[in-house]
Amino acid sequence: MAKECDRNHGALMTEEMVIGLANELAQKQLKIVFAESCTGGLVSAELAGVPGISEWLCGSSVTYRCATKVAWLGVDADHIEQHTAVSSGVALQMAVGVLAKTPEADLALSITGHLGPGAPESMDGLVFVGIARREQWDGPATDVIRHVLVTKERLVRQREAASFVLLTALERM
Repeated sequence: MAKECDRNHGALMTEEMVIGLANELAQKQLKIVFAESCTGGLVSAELAGVPGISEWLCGSSVTYRCATKVAWLGVDADHIEQHTAVSSGVALQMAVGVLAKTPEADLALSITGHLGPGAPESMDGLVFVGIARREQWDGPATDVIRHVLVTKERLVRQREAASFVLLTALERM
């Protein structure tokens, strides 16, 4: 079950936020990888602008389409069929899948969501962020956060969603 995020921030990425995550990764000696759908690679693109980030950023798998999520990350096609691609289960499978495909990563975050226009009303602006952290025993520690974006315009929502991933990464390190 996805946890509901009670933050109503609508915050957009700032240079301080991006550099803050880079600094935390360096301080904690953690490598991170992303699986991005609705953000289209924006999270990793922003981090890639930080000098020296290649030490901590493994990369990002941009899996915008369902078939790509299945082929690249091992997301269960039946789960997508039953629950749609914008669900807590898909976000979790994306995070676990990209972590499994990136042995050097310690932490994986994924995002899937509806940015609109044209999203069903109940799902308009809805995103799920999956988190998978490599543990020594019994597979990765995982979590999913459900969040409704505050902004309404598609490109602004994309930046808000990417900001939410960065903030979640900072909180979960």
